Amino acid sequence: MLSFFGRGFSFPLGERTYIMGILNVTPDSFFDGGKWNEPQKAAMHAREMEADGAALIDVGAQSTRPGHTPLSETQELEILRRFLPAVKEAVQVPISVDTFYPAVAQYALANGASIINDVSGVLSKKMAAVVRTHEAGWILMHTGGANADRAAVYPNGVCADVRAFFQSVSRFANEQGLKDAQICLDPGFGFGKSHRDNLALLRGIASVKPERHALLTALSCKRMIAQEAGASEEQRLFGTVAADTIAIAGGTDFIRVHHVREAKAAADMADALTRRGGDTNG
Repeated sequence: MLSFFGRGFSFPLGERTYIMGILNVTPDSFFDGGKWNEPQKAAMHAREMEADGAALIDVGAQSTRPGHTPLSETQELEILRRFLPAVKEAVQVPISVDTFYPAVAQYALANGASIINDVSGVLSKKMAAVVRTHEAGWILMHTGGANADRAAVYPNGVCADVRAFFQSVSRFANEQGLKDAQICLDPGFGFGKSHRDNLALLRGIASVKPERHALLTALSCKRMIAQEAGASEEQRLFGTVAADTIAIAGGTDFIRVHHVREAKAAADMADALTRRGGDTNG
């Protein structure tokens, strides 16, 4: 059976959808910036998400929203040093850290994190070495060489480009001495993609599902959701649940969400229909 695993965690794939709870500890995140910007508040929210069904917690010290100002490695590390110990003490589930800096990843993995969630779209040998040394998990995201502010151009279609990137990641990871099961791939909704690209990618999510690696989709409350469902928190929540259900039906293994309790209920229902089989004769 395929799995996503590393030192201290293992997620068998294909049986259920795992919920990644988002914990932004930066004041300028697009959706919940400033809510959890004290260590104890962050720890409390992490504990709540675990109780609501999160299988892992993703800690982000740097916003990647459209129009953000990037933090330096030093600034990001300073924030993480304040928050990671409190979050680690608060929960039993694995912790991932959202970073593209190898030095920040080194600190995180040496101090309680098990997974690096890397949104850079760059195949970094330095980051690979850090992941390999700590026997960690590594989530790598497709960006098309662009970012949240600028869409790339996909002559052969966005799904074809995502598939090609995933194949290149797989080859790179093997060359760097990483196991297939240490790699999780993210198609990068909202990064380097137009609204039309995002919708096409979600419709075709089954076609980009990797054969040997886990698949994560991060759709929660993003601009693509607001454009279709409405910008209020309630509208984004309902739109996110609909989008995540499509992703689950297409085979995603992890969904990254702000509203864990609601996502877990929807995922359990979607899993019952698409993954666990059972009597279909009524």
